[in-house]
Amino acid sequence: MTAPIPRDIPDLPAISGIPAPVTSVVPATAVVAPTRRAPTAAYRALVALAAAAAVVIEMVLGSPLRAFSHFAVQSTALVALVFATSARGAWLARRPLPSWLTLGTVLYAVITALVHHLILTRDATPFSMTMTSTGAPATPAGWLAWTDVAFHTAIPLAVVVDWLLLTRPAPPRLSHAAAWLLYPLAFLAFTLGRAALVTPDWPAPYLYPFLDVDRHGYKSVLGNALLLGLAFYALALLLTVVDHLRPDPVHPRRGRPDRPDRRPENRISSPANGGLK
Repeated sequence: MTAPIPRDIPDLPAISGIPAPVTSVVPATAVVAPTRRAPTAAYRALVALAAAAAVVIEMVLGSPLRAFSHFAVQSTALVALVFATSARGAWLARRPLPSWLTLGTVLYAVITALVHHLILTRDATPFSMTMTSTGAPATPAGWLAWTDVAFHTAIPLAVVVDWLLLTRPAPPRLSHAAAWLLYPLAFLAFTLGRAALVTPDWPAPYLYPFLDVDRHGYKSVLGNALLLGLAFYALALLLTVVDHLRPDPVHPRRGRPDRPDRRPENRISSPANGGLK
């Protein structure tokens, strides 16, 4: 009689002097060759060029320091940097930028558009910037009219279009929604600190009416900032949820990158119960 074969065979002891085998990881590029996305690269390069041109024109036609102190100019400069980098990556078939960076850029661009159109240019709101201090209409002219449209309408719309139609969904964690608020919080501290340090003869030390401490006081300004911060946080959560639910516009049949494809390929048997077909 032969001894029964044990169910669990114990691991063999390690041999001294021989290093343990190293687990190797096969990169994705060894299985699926990266593809160059020329139309996407061209679109992002045009958006980056338009954003950079708007920032440069705004700084050349006015005070560079004052112009770059605006949230719209800073967020547009961020769009120019991120889109230039992502355009290069799409052209060279490189790995895409981290989702927390791309979706954060979308968030700041959308904030710029919403604050401008819902608060600053609405005559019914107490924070409207459609009138000057003398009562005359505050309408930009010439190149400043073009940059105004670029900052608050064209560039944010182009960023959202790229996110929905040209970017694969790679949803970040919900904790990133709170981290994205660090930039608006730093901008609030910068704006209030800047206004406190400028001389009394400095024209319009507060860049936005809802942050004007001289008119509303610190209590009202901090209350406005708190309400806006809550709205920005809700918007960040909404964008994250949408990125979890939206389909993949790049490879709609390959499934989402954050979970395995649910459509098996190369099936040798039917999904029905039974033997091989």
